[in-house]
Amino acid sequence: MIAQILATLLPVFLIAGCGTLYGRFRTPDIRGLNTLNMELFVPMLVFAVLADGQAPLEEYAGLAAAAAIVVLGSGLLLWPLVRWLGLEPKTFLPPMMFNNSGNMGIPLLVLAFGEAALPAAVVVFIVEMLLHFSVGLYMLSPRTPMWRLLRMPIVLASIAGLAFNLSGVMLPGWLLEALSMLGNVCIPLMLFALGVRMLDIDFSDWKTGALGAVLCPLSGLIIAAPLVWLLDLTGLQAATLWVFAALPPAVLNYLVAEQYRQEPQKVASLVLIGNLGSLVVMPIVLGLVFAYGG
Repeated sequence: MIAQILATLLPVFLIAGCGTLYGRFRTPDIRGLNTLNMELFVPMLVFAVLADGQAPLEEYAGLAAAAAIVVLGSGLLLWPLVRWLGLEPKTFLPPMMFNNSGNMGIPLLVLAFGEAALPAAVVVFIVEMLLHFSVGLYMLSPRTPMWRLLRMPIVLASIAGLAFNLSGVMLPGWLLEALSMLGNVCIPLMLFALGVRMLDIDFSDWKTGALGAVLCPLSGLIIAAPLVWLLDLTGLQAATLWVFAALPPAVLNYLVAEQYRQEPQKVASLVLIGNLGSLVVMPIVLGLVFAYGG
């Protein structure tokens, strides 16, 4: 199992390392790359995942609700502590709330539990993405009217994808394949951009990153524990929620912080150290899930 987890996590660090190495000798336009990702590739990925009908959403209402509570509850749980420690909530809380459910969560769940876990993995990914680009963006820019969020490509793609999924309308296979190919560009591009940004990190702030590496999975697991019982989640759905709750910060947190100029260097540190910390956290969580059956 450790070998499987390493096989999932190591590509993340290798791609980011390529970005760091390239950025050492060149000066790529990272802001331009991030804008392209936000406006094209990420929306394509979200729409393709939703519209292809892999996840029968009506069967996963309880899991979707639990995932939403984990995301929002983590922020509420940590907010008093963040204020007491004198940290900037806009910088620290989003990475604690919005986890790596896409480029780490989906492959990790499939590796751990097989293809049968894919629908549940897609559901929690959808929930996290929708909250990230609605509540998460509102947290960074609270004066922005909520209706303006509907103009964002990522939100429009989510709404359109959900409409196709729930209506049962199937898009042509060739169209979904093209959208998926475009969408799949976003994950390595995000990791590459994160690696370039690593060159600007002030590692004197490593303590904040280490704190986030502990608080991110801890807060998620604390919120998830009663939900498994209250919502009567069992089997793969319970296992999915445990893994989802323990995932490290999403790379997208850095991308959004870069776009909103919300201390992207610090957010990159939280993301990098948090994902490094997952090398310790995830084997423990998966071991407990296997031992006690979710």
